Amino acid sequence: MDFSTLRYLLLGLLPTLATAQAPADSMHQQRIFKLGEVTVYGKNDSTNAASRLRIEAYNRMDVGQALNLLPGVTLSAVGPRNESTVYVRGFDLRQVPVFIDGVPVYVPYDGYVDLGRFTTFDLAEINVSKGFTSVVYGPNTLGGAINLVSRKPTKSFDFDGRAGIMNGEGHRLNLNAGSKIGKFYIQASASRLKQNTYPLSKQFETKPLQETLNRDNAYRDDTKYSAKVGFTPNATDEYAISYVNQQGSKGTPPYIGTDTRQTARFWQWPYWNKESIYFISKTALSQTSYLKARLYYDTFTNLLSAFDNNTYSSQTRGSSFNSYYNDDTYGGSLELGKQLAKNHQLKASAHFKQDHHRENNASEPVRHVIDQTLSIGVEDFYTVNSKWLFVPGLSLNNHRSLQADNYSSTTKEITPFPANHSQALNAQAGLFFTPTNLEQWSLTAAKQTRFATIKDRYSYRMGSAIPNPDLKAESALHLEAAYRNQITSRVKAQGSLFYSRIQDVIQQVNNVQPNVYQLQNAGKAVFYGAEANLDVTITKDLQAGVQYTYLHRQNLSNPNLKFIDVPDHKVFIYAQAQILKRISWVISYEQNSARYSTSYGVRAGAFGVANTKAMVNVVKYVKIEGGVNNLFDANYTLAEGFPQPGRNFFVNLVLTNV
Repeated sequence: MDFSTLRYLLLGLLPTLATAQAPADSMHQQRIFKLGEVTVYGKNDSTNAASRLRIEAYNRMDVGQALNLLPGVTLSAVGPRNESTVYVRGFDLRQVPVFIDGVPVYVPYDGYVDLGRFTTFDLAEINVSKGFTSVVYGPNTLGGAINLVSRKPTKSFDFDGRAGIMNGEGHRLNLNAGSKIGKFYIQASASRLKQNTYPLSKQFETKPLQETLNRDNAYRDDTKYSAKVGFTPNATDEYAISYVNQQGSKGTPPYIGTDTRQTARFWQWPYWNKESIYFISKTALSQTSYLKARLYYDTFTNLLSAFDNNTYSSQTRGSSFNSYYNDDTYGGSLELGKQLAKNHQLKASAHFKQDHHRENNASEPVRHVIDQTLSIGVEDFYTVNSKWLFVPGLSLNNHRSLQADNYSSTTKEITPFPANHSQALNAQAGLFFTPTNLEQWSLTAAKQTRFATIKDRYSYRMGSAIPNPDLKAESALHLEAAYRNQITSRVKAQGSLFYSRIQDVIQQVNNVQPNVYQLQNAGKAVFYGAEANLDVTITKDLQAGVQYTYLHRQNLSNPNLKFIDVPDHKVFIYAQAQILKRISWVISYEQNSARYSTSYGVRAGAFGVANTKAMVNVVKYVKIEGGVNNLFDANYTLAEGFPQPGRNFFVNLVLTNV
């Protein structure tokens, strides 16, 4: 479907279709675990947050799919690794780290997180900061931050769960239950999402490594358990300890594209496991001050098995291996808030994080890399008057390597890499004008940074690269002008213009030695664009909306080296109707322009995908829902050579009292 068809759909659907107003929105707000939020002023609107109600309405089962509901966010796929990822205004997940309740959970080795392994079943909302990001998040927020906020019970017994089936021999099971009794509360969840394959479009032409319309080696199996215990001794204080355990396994579908430089990989991940325990508290020190603390310990283990061919039964070739990762992270942060004067609300923060990465192939010794990161910051909310607010902030970040082992496959010896020590300064300023409760203008500027990851500094990239321990931090200057307005009781509009200039980009420099490259701080780039969002309420049961994102990324230092995985244009149209009080119906359509899949110019084509879903309230606490994804069976890719699911169906039984 091209953009002319999209324009027709927009003009035809927007006046007549709509999304029902979010039911019990105030109750939903009460179920958000507020201790887990990180406040970024001016960034709490619907273009920067995906609520539980919206995630469930569109049946978005993992975090990557849920984030794709927001303007400025692009869903992508690291095809060779079968990882779900997103770009926030063109910045990848190394530059936009992922947090759970404000606790960093990105993988220490390369800074990435496979969002496909993070299911949404136990989340209250997902918040995204773009560019201008509070220093309270800590270091490495070059392009922003993503915070997954968990749930909190509101009554003596809360529960909701789903049991469902889907194409590809798939099923989902998830249950959330919580209880609030007096000053104590407990919240727990368990879930499993399993799928053996996924169906390809009927328009797909079979190939030697894909001879059927069920995608080869595309299985997934993700189990997750979480629990939270909290204590609220009074109206101002709260203490909570949380535990999250994720256990996953997956296959990587082989490359089946036309790029002669790409080769098929026969990879499987027998386990991809992550476990976190964290404590968060907020204590009022006086009527005008508070102290908020976060302490955490996080572990990550996985096994990557590379096989000889698509039988996945032998490992005799030089390209085959078993690679083991075993990482852990511990750290904490303190946030002190103080009302210094009538017009000044000050926040000061301190962060400590230590990452320990262990890796080895089978029969090789374990190598260790230990990194330590420190950050201190201060942020002021200066109320000029009832309509003007000024928010400056400053943070100093420090990163150093405590240990880095270098293994020689020739001598079989481990020797130390040179140590790495880097510092970076972050600064921000935001000016917000609120002439009425329904309207706001803002101008923001922020200088953000990201330290080089362990992989950036020390990886040989399977023999194709030379490590560079001396890499320093990337930096970006973000400028944004934004506006939002409840124009009438039925029409709400939001929009922004943004510009980012990136310096010291960690970039591949070729032929440092013959046919060998090195990552160096050699890059400069600019990203700029616009976002627009319009919601139109027809009646209390009918609402429709449209989002548009324009993003252009320009490589200033090497124009021939293309930025990948992000289209210049993205449009998302959504609509829903509430019918006879028992039936709700939602439909959405997303259009993406073409995007580069490789830095040397291979492209994934433009595509349009429509999804629809209906839900029926059967009796009190019981609902049935079902839907169709990729309604028109589009044959499309997010990364060239890795086709996405064709038309597929799902049915869920829902039990809930929330």
